[in-house]
Amino acid sequence: MTEATSAPTRLGTPAGGLSDAEAAARRAAGQGNVAPLRVGRTYAQIVRDNVFNFINLILFALGVTLIILGRYLDALIAVGVVLANTLVSLYQEIRAKQTLDRIAILTRPKATVVRGGEAREVDPDEIVVGDLLEVGSGDQFVVDGHLVSGARMEVDESLLTGESDAVVKHRGDEVLSGSFVVTGTGRYVAEKVGQESFAANITARAQMPRRVLTPLQRQVRIIIDVFLVIVAVLETAVIVRALLGDVPFVETVRRSTVVVALVPNGLILAIALAYALGAVRMAGKGTLVQQANAVESLSNVDVLCTDKTGTLTTNAIRYHDLEALELPQAELERLLGVFAASAAELNKTTGALAATFAAERRQASAEAPFSSQRKWSGLAFDRAGAAGSDGTPHGTYVLGAPEVLQPSLRAGSSLGDRLGEWTAQGYRVLLFAGLAEPVAFSRDQDSPPELPRDLMPLGLACFSDELRPHVQETLREFDEAGIAVKVISGDSPQTVAALATQAGLGRDLSAVTGQQLAEMDADEFADAAQDGSVFGRITPDQKEHLAQALRERGRYVAMIGDGVNDVVALKQANLGVAMNSGSQAARAVAGLILIKDSFAALPEAFRDGQRIRNGLQDVLEIFMVRIFGKALVIAAMLPFTGFPFAPRNSSLLSFLGAGVPAIGLTAWAQARPPLKGSIFRPLARFSVPPLAVMIPTAVAVNLIARWRAEVAYSAAHPGVPSADALTHALPIAQTATITFLILCSLLLIPFVAPPTRWFAGGSPLRGDWRPTWMAVALLALFAGLAAVPFSRHLFELSKLPVWEWGMIVLAAAVWALLVRTMWRSRLLDRLLKTRPVET
Repeated sequence: MTEATSAPTRLGTPAGGLSDAEAAARRAAGQGNVAPLRVGRTYAQIVRDNVFNFINLILFALGVTLIILGRYLDALIAVGVVLANTLVSLYQEIRAKQTLDRIAILTRPKATVVRGGEAREVDPDEIVVGDLLEVGSGDQFVVDGHLVSGARMEVDESLLTGESDAVVKHRGDEVLSGSFVVTGTGRYVAEKVGQESFAANITARAQMPRRVLTPLQRQVRIIIDVFLVIVAVLETAVIVRALLGDVPFVETVRRSTVVVALVPNGLILAIALAYALGAVRMAGKGTLVQQANAVESLSNVDVLCTDKTGTLTTNAIRYHDLEALELPQAELERLLGVFAASAAELNKTTGALAATFAAERRQASAEAPFSSQRKWSGLAFDRAGAAGSDGTPHGTYVLGAPEVLQPSLRAGSSLGDRLGEWTAQGYRVLLFAGLAEPVAFSRDQDSPPELPRDLMPLGLACFSDELRPHVQETLREFDEAGIAVKVISGDSPQTVAALATQAGLGRDLSAVTGQQLAEMDADEFADAAQDGSVFGRITPDQKEHLAQALRERGRYVAMIGDGVNDVVALKQANLGVAMNSGSQAARAVAGLILIKDSFAALPEAFRDGQRIRNGLQDVLEIFMVRIFGKALVIAAMLPFTGFPFAPRNSSLLSFLGAGVPAIGLTAWAQARPPLKGSIFRPLARFSVPPLAVMIPTAVAVNLIARWRAEVAYSAAHPGVPSADALTHALPIAQTATITFLILCSLLLIPFVAPPTRWFAGGSPLRGDWRPTWMAVALLALFAGLAAVPFSRHLFELSKLPVWEWGMIVLAAAVWALLVRTMWRSRLLDRLLKTRPVET
């Protein structure tokens, strides 16, 4: 056995692969491939991010401190409410992950293993050391090993090395897991599997979708950073106040618990929950979400770039017609049949030829496999005489795009009139050309193939593509949503334009060619990317540059592809979408996979992205009012009159006013067009009126309640020190303040999701009563808690006289009317230059 095939000998792999018994024995010996399925975050990441994040750890530490100080109920309620919100989101996200994992198993890429001389598809987990594996164009190496068959193979190692140029591999060369076959076929022996493979860590990260933040996520991060600054300032003020005012240590810890709880952990959990629920909804509609924020990301898309073959069309190429140029028709058909049968690997086109013109396989003396970069393939046959007795041809033959081969044709060659006629009708046309003598396509084994010169045009082969179902309706929906669709293909520009017209993109589409793009400078290229709708004869690198140019012009780009030639463009786009029937390479880097290869799933995903984004907008409005409201009330009262909240009733406000509403608003969000651009001005437009009225009213409620309690206590206990009266009055003032803020928070919900036109003004009319009924239920719950002595004690609520309850309810009602008036006056719309909400 030669040195090139020594690797399988060392591993004891026969030429026909291992037997099932040998594979089972090696698995039992611990030589199996442990390839865990990864869709989104792992269970450990979910638990860590939900439970053991930085803010929760601070709250847990404060809770332990309160327990040490003997404040058990403070610790239980202050930390318990946060933990309850966390556990609800944790449960929902784990359920979502389990659903997605079950679906991902069905769409997981397979490996082809040779066992007992027969090739079969298996899950990567079934591979063992010494297995013989087959790979072809678009397939992924799932373990490390050495090639043991295959003359020449081009491999994309960009996911491992970052280099986009294909690497040439020959028999005996090492191949690494995580790389993909660009051209060629072959077999390799598995040598390093599981954690021992070169790509055990690198490939895992490469196969996990890129962490590309959406505009909403970036803006939410800024908001959270602002809240962190506010919390840091307030915490400093609490400590300074404690030092200057001789505040007991236990009271300082209690106040710190309230301040730290201002960090919107619930907002972060709501985002994770919204993404998880969206992924589950889309899984039921034929779309697998590999990137957590992919569905929400789709709602931002304003440019959709799609390949033609496999995306707009079914990827089923059918032979249509043939025109002989320099040969008799029968001879041309015979040569095309031999060419297709003798190729080392069949692509869609040569497969259609092989099915139409049956011929026996002949041994070629040289081969140039098809490459989407080169757009041609070639075979050379070296036989004595014009043809061997077995019918083997003599000479060199190439099949490729007419405009690519044309510069290499002999002078004066004509391609006839059918080429323009066929391309105008949307057919795919390839030129078959040849030389009388066999030539080598490469100077050496590591050089890329080169087209021979002075080729003779032999004939034109015409093929048809079939549009996928629902393509026209889908593109119409995208057009109505304001999304520009650009078709980018390696086929003839005229063919692409004709198919785009059939798909409903309009008539008289101007087509841009790859050759034209190659001659443009950077600005001209960007203009062409922005203005063009159809791009033909585009190379994979040009696809990538088109996506990059559009992003640099401020467009949010989604790229749809199915082949290994689409990988670089999928990675460059804001969002990559792959067909499930496409190559493993495309599926590995895409954020969304269309499980049923249905283009019609995209509009539904787009609407669900709108639903997620709108739900998060609602949640942000709730959190902005609650957090800024609490923070500003604390800032207003801390230097002069003490602390306005107790830890336990503050937790009650967080639970009733934000935690539960966030879950409901996320689940009941509607798929309407979201606001474009930055969310900061719309958030300010919504939040400023409630806060402007809430802060002074809350301070007034606190001061009036405290004054009333101090007067009543002093009258009942003549001669008591004022400090004792203040100590008695503070819990009553805190109860009045928290009651007012809870009422405002619950009254805010129907303004966030207006069920009728009366509530519209801060937000557009929804007509959905569920959020309002949720607010009513939460209000009833709060009233019940305030009425029962045990729960009042549990949440540090003092008993208020009925008339004071009436005054607080009246204050909240007046607050709601004033806020509604401010929204409808549209004063802030003029100041902030925001679009008024239709009422």
